Amino acid sequence: MWHDVLVAFSLVLVIEGLLPFLSPDSWRRAVLNVAQQADNSLRVMGFISMLVGAGMLYLVNG
Repeated sequence: MWHDVLVAFSLVLVIEGLLPFLSPDSWRRAVLNVAQQADNSLRVMGFISMLVGAGMLYLVNG
């Protein structure tokens, strides 16, 4: 169980690091745009992201 959690966390870090590594300027602009979003917009984006992730897990493990 812990091995799977650590693998998943490691993959998140790799994926999250791709854009700043490949295009730091674009990443900086994206972060600035996200920082200016309203709290409700961020919550909706986070919720949608969780739903998509849960759906993908269901399909992969289905």
